[in-house]
Amino acid sequence: MLEFVKSSRLLQEEAQQASRNVTEFMPQHHLATQGGKMGVLLVNLGTPDSTSVADVKKYLREFLSDPKVVELPRILWLPLLYGFISVFKAPKSAENYKKIWNKSLNDSPLRIITRGQFHRLNERIGSDDVIVQWAMRYGNPSIESKINNLKQQGCDRILLVPLYPQYSATTTATAVDEVNRVIKHMRWQPAISVLPAYFDHAYYIDALAKSSLEHFYKTNFKPDAILASFHGLPATSLTNGDPYYCQAIKTSRLLAERLGLGADGVVTSFQSRFGKAKWLQPYTLATVKKLASQGVKKLAVITPGFSADCLETLEEICMEIKADFINAGGTEFSFIPCLNDSDIGIDMLHNLVNDELHAFNARSSIGSAANAKSIS
Repeated sequence: MLEFVKSSRLLQEEAQQASRNVTEFMPQHHLATQGGKMGVLLVNLGTPDSTSVADVKKYLREFLSDPKVVELPRILWLPLLYGFISVFKAPKSAENYKKIWNKSLNDSPLRIITRGQFHRLNERIGSDDVIVQWAMRYGNPSIESKINNLKQQGCDRILLVPLYPQYSATTTATAVDEVNRVIKHMRWQPAISVLPAYFDHAYYIDALAKSSLEHFYKTNFKPDAILASFHGLPATSLTNGDPYYCQAIKTSRLLAERLGLGADGVVTSFQSRFGKAKWLQPYTLATVKKLASQGVKKLAVITPGFSADCLETLEEICMEIKADFINAGGTEFSFIPCLNDSDIGIDMLHNLVNDELHAFNARSSIGSAANAKSIS
């Protein structure tokens, strides 16, 4: 018995010494004791840092040099991008950004709203075990900086939340690509999950319908027609297998049905065409002119593909398309704001993210009851 006790003490002393040796060997910032947390990363497209031509040019070059955004041979496209497009498009884009720039905050509406979405979502689900962050695919804050931040805070699981209801290789896929690029060389890679496209989710369709009805009530606007304008893509995106077009059409149909207008009660179109190639149709510009020629006097426009108001909604729709509709014979034009960081929008986002976090936590072999409680 005495020998057994001595042997046990010896083993205990050896274990303690081994533990001290390991502790001394570990790097100062070793992550072994910092894991177990969940990260949530909201990602939107991006915006220039200012309205200066230099900043807009920098942003456009980063954005348009992405091979998933412009699917042309690099040897043909990059000289055109860095030459003609940067020289002529950047000054025009800079002027357009000036029209919508928030001068008091000296920032773009997209970054202000996305930051607001982050803050409001963080108030609901953020905790010691769930860390919420936000980033832009192009420009600042970068995905790389936020992934590193989440990792440093001990997140070994990260839920990527692309703020695009409809999936496209040009948006969701390139955000995923960037996350994978960032973690590629990490020794200890966090597990990554991606919020699926929610183009037909009841949370999203209900939010669009509630937001529309609330807008009509507050503005006392009774439209002759409702137009859902989505960001356009080259027509080849559809033939190449991108589901974006079909998902956009389904969103419009479900919204119309939810509003009690029947399957064809919301007209669908596609905006922001770039270049001379054929894009998804019908084009928004041609559609509003056609509606005016058909006798539509009061037009409401909603942009369901955008989670936050930005250049494409505040300048292109609210200024350019509105003027085109009025010039074509329309009399009243009303823009339904994006869901943004409104109560309706945050309720939807919270529900989508919370459901996915629970599913992610359940799938993870290292999930804990504490984490499950923190996201309930």
